[in-house]
Amino acid sequence: MSSANPATATETSHVVSIGDHIRNNIREYGMLIALVVIMLLFQYLTNGVLFRPQNLTNIVLQNSFIVIMALGMLLVIVAGHIDLSVGSVVGFVGAVAGVLVVQMHMNLALATVICLLMGAAVGAWHGYFIAYHRIPSFIVTLSGMLVFRGLTYAIINTTGNGSSIGPFPPAFQIVATGFIPDFVDMGTIRSTSIFLTIAIPIVMFLLSWRRRNVNEQHGIDVEPFSFFLAQNLVVAAATIFIGYQISSYRGLPNVLVLMLLLIALYSFATQRTTIGRRIYAMGGNEKATKLSGIDTRRLTFYTFINMGILASIAGIIIATRLNSATAKGGDGLELDVIAACFIGGASASGGVGKVTGAVIGALIMGVLNQGMSILGYQTDSQKMIKGAVLLAAVFIDVYNKNKG
Repeated sequence: MSSANPATATETSHVVSIGDHIRNNIREYGMLIALVVIMLLFQYLTNGVLFRPQNLTNIVLQNSFIVIMALGMLLVIVAGHIDLSVGSVVGFVGAVAGVLVVQMHMNLALATVICLLMGAAVGAWHGYFIAYHRIPSFIVTLSGMLVFRGLTYAIINTTGNGSSIGPFPPAFQIVATGFIPDFVDMGTIRSTSIFLTIAIPIVMFLLSWRRRNVNEQHGIDVEPFSFFLAQNLVVAAATIFIGYQISSYRGLPNVLVLMLLLIALYSFATQRTTIGRRIYAMGGNEKATKLSGIDTRRLTFYTFINMGILASIAGIIIATRLNSATAKGGDGLELDVIAACFIGGASASGGVGKVTGAVIGALIMGVLNQGMSILGYQTDSQKMIKGAVLLAAVFIDVYNKNKG
């Protein structure tokens, strides 16, 4: 009888209490709770308008590019850098897409590839000076912000009508404005969308269960199974509710599918790949990472190329969604993207941050934008409130870090 007790203790020693688990992950839970509170607050203030199917769909359509760019910005910040140029790169790539597709009538696939390569080239330009010449990323990307905004104006003024280039052909807009097609008629509910809505939380639960089992086998602290099950049920219920609402309008937007695929890809890359772990190591202590034999210059170079590619994807999405490329395209987006990462728990000193946190931060920004628009807040008030939220999020993060 007594001989079984040590084994039992060994098997269960890595299951921590609910309180300890929440304290160990206070950053993630804090941001998630903040998102829920903000959504419920605006649902109350708007008399139930926020959760209407059309508004939930608009949140996705109007903020998908923020989420996409936040994935790249997170890696830049984790690596210990910043990128102020992404808004200008968005406008620049949108203008290039307008010239290629609208004016030159280029094959859509080829035009898309050229736009992505253009974004990669911009990222390589920034990464080269930052990584190999040790020029601070703030200076290099501030320069890029000015240069590529100027190039955007030049392209629009010389090749467009002076204000925009458009419209884009419907086939080029399918990702930004299209919705998942139906294969079975279910009346007002979009069948394919509701199927995916049910499938997504099931897949998320299975992946979470597998990750928990792997952590348990390796002796890593895990939450009690009852708490694990409860939080997954809550997430599943919220996902199904929101998915059902969206499915009852026009279905899941195509851009949402792209966004979810990128989130899954970057979650895997940051948690399960060597390059992801090296980026975190470099941001935490670049000197030690370099001494361990890792080429930190090349890693930084690739990080900015990745950011450029994601900015080009966002540029195509924004231009095609608006059905025109404008000189003001992407103006100020860098602030929303950076804010999303910091609100989501990324550290300005590098080495800290998660994909889920960046996504939650982007959703907080999106809900704030949509909620304040419904309430009729003017742009000046919206900017002041978003600035206050950003400062509060960073203050709480620093306070918890110092307290810990």
